[in-house]
Amino acid sequence: MTELSLLIRTEQPIDSEAIERLHERAFGPGRFARTASRLREGASHRLDLSFTAMVGTLLVGSVRMTPVKAGEVPALMLGPLTVEPAFESRGIGAALMRRSLDAAKAKGDTLVLLVGDEPYYSRFGFKRIPPQQLQLPGPVNPARFLALELVEGAMAGAKGLVSPLPDTGE
Repeated sequence: MTELSLLIRTEQPIDSEAIERLHERAFGPGRFARTASRLREGASHRLDLSFTAMVGTLLVGSVRMTPVKAGEVPALMLGPLTVEPAFESRGIGAALMRRSLDAAKAKGDTLVLLVGDEPYYSRFGFKRIPPQQLQLPGPVNPARFLALELVEGAMAGAKGLVSPLPDTGE
């Protein structure tokens, strides 16, 4: 098999339909009922922190970051992180994660939240959120509610409900 080169690039508005089809293949119709998905419905993701993975002209992965408030602290909700099922276990998800987290840190963001598997995301520095510190607007397994401080101490003031930040027109 020929080795294909992977290009990680900033998500473009033209990518949205291909990303939606990717989410459909990867997560199925139940994805809309998930608490993290419902939270993201209330705000637009940031294109400057959202990336796609391309193999030639084929979009094979995507990661998005959506602005939220963690209590009164500005934060980002990472997700979904999606890789085309035929391209899984090739480091694409990790490459997308690193690019997105590096971009968020470079832009001055301080806190990233997500709902996901701790064994996978801990390698990027994500840790379980202490019980009762933050709540999502729907049910979630507390062992899957994770945070990464891009700036040490960012979680200290994050208490209460996580809510979407309204669009600012950027």
